[in-house]
Amino acid sequence: MTRILVIGGGIAGTATALALHKAGFDVTVHEAHADTAEDIGAFLTLASNGMRALAQLDASGAVTAIGFPLRSMRVLDDQGGQVAHVPLGEAGDTLLRYRCLRRGELNAALQAEVVRRGIGLSHRARLVSVENGPDKVTAHFADGSVSTGDLLVGADGLNSVVRRSIAPGAEPVYAGQSVFYGYTRSAPVTEATEGTEGAELITMVRGSTAAFGCAVSPDGEAYWFARVGGDAVPAEELAHPSPSRWREHLVELLRKDATPAAGIVAASTDGIMATNATEIPLGTPWRSGRTLIIGDAAHAASPATGQGASMALEDAVILAKSLRDTPDLDSALSLYEACRRPRVEHNITASGEISRGAGSPPRTSRAPSPQRPGDDTLALQLDWGLDMRNFAGNGD
Repeated sequence: MTRILVIGGGIAGTATALALHKAGFDVTVHEAHADTAEDIGAFLTLASNGMRALAQLDASGAVTAIGFPLRSMRVLDDQGGQVAHVPLGEAGDTLLRYRCLRRGELNAALQAEVVRRGIGLSHRARLVSVENGPDKVTAHFADGSVSTGDLLVGADGLNSVVRRSIAPGAEPVYAGQSVFYGYTRSAPVTEATEGTEGAELITMVRGSTAAFGCAVSPDGEAYWFARVGGDAVPAEELAHPSPSRWREHLVELLRKDATPAAGIVAASTDGIMATNATEIPLGTPWRSGRTLIIGDAAHAASPATGQGASMALEDAVILAKSLRDTPDLDSALSLYEACRRPRVEHNITASGEISRGAGSPPRTSRAPSPQRPGDDTLALQLDWGLDMRNFAGNGD
């Protein structure tokens, strides 16, 4: 049986472990943190494509037990006027409905599912180097331990150690916006943000100085984010957060518009979080020998399209199926990359254009111009019962 090492126990790593285990591989997960991964407080949305991938992993129940569903999106202009109200994804299917949830809760749920299925999961396993051999690959950890397998999958996020072993110098770059997240139970929430009872609505505001989004949970807690252009938040400030100052700055910006955004932020506590939107340059190599990177390690994008976690879940299913259905490692990884690269690099481009105001993401010297992939094939690629060889030579 092929032995696969997964580096990183976040969303991409745990989902990949679930998929590989379902496909019959011997898989272990090595996570650097003591428990669930970092960035536990911010929230995210899983789109219908991400929920479809979870369903193929038989993991829907673990995720629908947390967070809350979203069935529609309302868009407001900078004066608070409604410019659109549209359904989200496959809102009619309860398993495929968009879901809003805290990142840490999702991570914990997927890690618990890994353990429940008897998949090996070790914490405090911080990777320091990778040794690629002709027949095996070896991971070396900070505590002096080693682990050897037939394939090593780097799901170790934005600052991936595995990526540096494959593509030295390919580092994430600032995508033009800083992103702030917060919660409040005491905001002046109105129908403009909450909708009617049971609406399961997310409201997006096209502000003059910032993009803002807000969803209200069934128990009345407002989850909000603000994307602000300009200089990146300094690393020192991210390391030593200034939530009260961030709140004051955001309120000052958002009050320039006649929308509910400023009031929601003003009512929030000092639990406000910040990050800089970053992306991996197009064309970054994903594999070398018996080593592959997936998820944010390979194709992190600005969060403007809200697809990061969903794309990582897609990666997990399609990688496991490619390894299951092809006769050798090289052909499996070639098939995986052919299917995934056009789609994820299109997402990097689209998100980067939004964050930069129609600017373009950076490229490596070998980067092709990303083509919009054929989304109509995605459901077939994710279908666990269909052979991935059907898509050989047709990644688009």
